[in-house]
Amino acid sequence: MSEPNQQPATPSAAPAKPALAAERAAGARSDLAVLNALLPYLRPYAWRIGAALGLVFAAKLVNLYVPVALKQIVDGLNVEPSLMLLPVGLLLAYGASRIGVTLFTELRQVVFARVMARASRQITLQVFRHLHGLSLKFHLGRRTGGVARDVERGGSAISDLLDWTLYTIVPTLLEVLMVTVVLVWAYDWGFALITLATLLAYGLFTIAVTEWRTRYYRAAVEADTRANERAVDSLLNYETVKYFNNEAHEAQRYDENLRHLENTKVKAMKSLALLNLGQTAVIAVGVTAMMWRAAAGVVDGRLSIGDLVLVNAYLLQLSAPLFLLGMMYREVKQAMTNMERLFGLLDERQDVQDAPNAIPLATSRPRVRFENVHFGYDPRREILHGVDFEIPPGGTVAVVGHSGSGKSTLARLLYRFYDVDSGHIRIDGHDLRELTQGSVRAAIGIVPQDTVLFNDSIYYNIAYGRPDASREEIENAARAAHIHEFIQRLPDGYETQVGERGLKLSGGEKQRVAIARALLKNPAILIFDEATSALDSRSEKTIQAALDRIQVGRTTLVIAHRLSTVMDADLILVLDAGRIIESGSHRQLLSAGGSYAQMWMLQQQESETPVGQPDAT
Repeated sequence: MSEPNQQPATPSAAPAKPALAAERAAGARSDLAVLNALLPYLRPYAWRIGAALGLVFAAKLVNLYVPVALKQIVDGLNVEPSLMLLPVGLLLAYGASRIGVTLFTELRQVVFARVMARASRQITLQVFRHLHGLSLKFHLGRRTGGVARDVERGGSAISDLLDWTLYTIVPTLLEVLMVTVVLVWAYDWGFALITLATLLAYGLFTIAVTEWRTRYYRAAVEADTRANERAVDSLLNYETVKYFNNEAHEAQRYDENLRHLENTKVKAMKSLALLNLGQTAVIAVGVTAMMWRAAAGVVDGRLSIGDLVLVNAYLLQLSAPLFLLGMMYREVKQAMTNMERLFGLLDERQDVQDAPNAIPLATSRPRVRFENVHFGYDPRREILHGVDFEIPPGGTVAVVGHSGSGKSTLARLLYRFYDVDSGHIRIDGHDLRELTQGSVRAAIGIVPQDTVLFNDSIYYNIAYGRPDASREEIENAARAAHIHEFIQRLPDGYETQVGERGLKLSGGEKQRVAIARALLKNPAILIFDEATSALDSRSEKTIQAALDRIQVGRTTLVIAHRLSTVMDADLILVLDAGRIIESGSHRQLLSAGGSYAQMWMLQQQESETPVGQPDAT
């Protein structure tokens, strides 16, 4: 039968919380809330769960007969030699029952394996999708190492929780109940009372101590997350560490986290020793009382040797799972703690969401308009103050200004990484909030100022612009970005690995890969955010000519610091402190003698190379 693969509905968003998921207070969800969040993923597999439980019940029934067969074998050894067939038959039944226990147990594992693996996969995938759906605000505040650690632990905890809870704890309790019934039926209430009293004392002690220990496990999880955050952050900034010779400083900071992790682990292990000692003491008292009563029955003649063996076998049969019960409960609590953090990521609110009636954007030559846009990353500090301009279909508008003036914010808002505080951004008359995010971003291609590549091949990174593109299309895009010849000269060609964040390539090479990626996407709207900032003067002129060609027929927003790259724009806007202070063509702005003219003169002076000095690259 084919397995259902539908995704359960995403849990409703919780109220806004801090962006850093790892800093969420532990225990934000109760155990019941965690289980309720898990149930939708299990419902499609109800028949498998039911079948597995049936196999568990069958295994316990067969296992219940093993001590009975052993008792009958012992008692049967006293019969006449002519009747020795009876013990042989019982021996065969004893062996068959033990095989049956293993058979039903393994069949249960076969039936239920898909449930554990599929539920873990679906939840982890949903968290991954949700993380990609969160706004840029969350990702600018998160720590990659901590989030990755929470997802890793939470995904494995799902399988652990299902395995321990449904198919270890439940069968153990079922076995205790069945053994108690047999002891009452075959003997008297004394054995049953001792069994139940032992179980009750064991359970109460285990729950009390485990709840107390959970605080130490939570602290250990938090410390482990922090240590992983520090390690990943330091390794991602490997070059910066080397530039400032701060290896010892980074090791010291990492060791601070490791020291805290060490202390919490030691406390957890000490408390575990106390738990194990107490559990052993409870079981030992119960087993001693049961054997005392059985031995007294044999001496009085009320019980046979086989009865003593039966009681002892049941005690041994129960003691093993009872010893495991404490570990099971501890593992379940730890799995719940890990799943709290995993589901906590799903509680992160999506600041930017599609409206219920959002429509897809369908356009080839769009008109883009910013209408009195106000925006700030922090409500206490506004970045854009009433920005208003329009990019006509197929036109090019350039935005220039000093660093921090809000130029790159325009691109982020057009991509709808954030929603404007007030005003409107419209494409063909539609407010961005009326359009689906996917269709808007599909229509836009960008060459960012800071190009970050995947740790994969050059081919993969260019193809990322349109994964279904043919190799010929990818190579044509590389030619247009003037990087094809460079790639061909590499020993591995297009299969050359670029390293973490593309650090094996120079800044100019990464930027040309980004240009090729944008060209391959063939978008209706182009954004160039300092697209040639990492190129030398000769390469910049060559690439700029190619960019000028591909802009034809496309609605283009150019964000630039070098004014020489925007001379041919239809309209140039001068942005200062989030306000447009000048607008016009290159010639008009020079004639006006304002801020643009001053920036132009300053850059012209800087570009003049003093005698005896090489050109800056």
